[in-house]
Amino acid sequence: MGGAARALRLGWGRWALPGRLRRALPPGGRTILARLTGAGHEAVVVGGAVRDLLLGLVPQDWDLATSARRADLQALFPEGRAVGAARETGTLLIPGDGTTYEITPYRAGSLEGDLARRDFTIDAMAATPEGRLIDPLGGRRDLAAGVVRACGRPEDRLAEDPLRMLRAVRLAAQFDLELDPALARAIAALAPRLQAVAPERIGAEFGRLLVTDRPAWGMQRLRELGLLDQFAPELLEMVGVEQNRYHAFPVWEHSLMALALVPPVLHLRLAALLHDVAKPRCLSVDADGERHFYGHEAVGAELADRLLRRLRFDNATREKAVHLVRRHMDLHLDGPVTDAALRRMVRRIGVEHLDDLVQLRRADRLASGKREGDLGPDTMAILDGIRRVLAEDAALKVTDLAVDGHDVMAAFGRGPGPYVGQVLEALLEEVLDRPELNRREALLRRLQEMADGGWKG
Repeated sequence: MGGAARALRLGWGRWALPGRLRRALPPGGRTILARLTGAGHEAVVVGGAVRDLLLGLVPQDWDLATSARRADLQALFPEGRAVGAARETGTLLIPGDGTTYEITPYRAGSLEGDLARRDFTIDAMAATPEGRLIDPLGGRRDLAAGVVRACGRPEDRLAEDPLRMLRAVRLAAQFDLELDPALARAIAALAPRLQAVAPERIGAEFGRLLVTDRPAWGMQRLRELGLLDQFAPELLEMVGVEQNRYHAFPVWEHSLMALALVPPVLHLRLAALLHDVAKPRCLSVDADGERHFYGHEAVGAELADRLLRRLRFDNATREKAVHLVRRHMDLHLDGPVTDAALRRMVRRIGVEHLDDLVQLRRADRLASGKREGDLGPDTMAILDGIRRVLAEDAALKVTDLAVDGHDVMAAFGRGPGPYVGQVLEALLEEVLDRPELNRREALLRRLQEMADGGWKG
């Protein structure tokens, strides 16, 4: 959202907020507020939900604050539960209409004291059940000005939770804001404290940054403020590394451009950011000065896997991103474009990863700064061939074969063992060359031949 659009939305937020709150707050949230106020307690919507409403967005999370104490909340909402850090704050998590509401007693005993203890002014606003804005720290003004500003002294807020340094950059990237200069100076000074934060919290916030509309800007700010060095120093190896005649930009700039060019899907954004992460370690230079990065995709996959494990990314996201890094050079054939070669390519890449790999290849090519069009003619020819072989419904993986492990054990007269998978892989290699062999009778005969011939693999 650009500055002009943001200012336009905020310019009439004073009149629009009640209507926006009424339309956006699900029935479950209205019921919770009504139950609290009906029992004589103050209750307000706070934080990011108010910010989103002012920006004309639909809140994804609903946080509520109240003058009720912990015991009052537990009595009013016996269905609520407190987990993790919520036990310390007295926060109750209450499910309703597909949404989980967080209700927290006022910190510092009052709403004003509660808002003053929050991290940034744009998240230190509240809305009453009627939609009246409560904004003692000028969060709406800062939103209109396009600034992320700390509540009070930035050093104090950041010291309370160093993850706020990373969160400040993420919020700025997400909402097209800039960091207040005092906040930026404090982040740069306190950056080493980020190392004390649990890696899974860093990974979660880092992932949120990558799927914003300005991931490249966010990555650059993480680097400039010294934050990237605290949790992903291997990424900084890309800075200043020149490439070869096929690229107009150094590795770091190229990677950020590719990051911005893929859709905002986390595993795709991670793959784009990390696809060339190993180039600095794989650099070699010929006698004539030509630069090469042999094997950088395999080494890069190892580096990406270690980084994403360290930051506790979920297995599915990590495995997809690492696979794409490993295979980002694979939409290419050195030899003839035969159907057998195409089937082996699809088997290596995985049908389920093809669309993602095409997205990554487009971004990689465009970010080179040297090539016209998003895909070259050779890649287009390969994709046409892949579509053709996929339409033939040929066997591309072991589970596509007309026989299975039970058939292997029966033919060999042996029980389970590693040989079963090895035999099936050998059969698949034959079927990739000759798809017509993938008939049960033919493969059973071939299995018997392998068993009678003393197949050793």
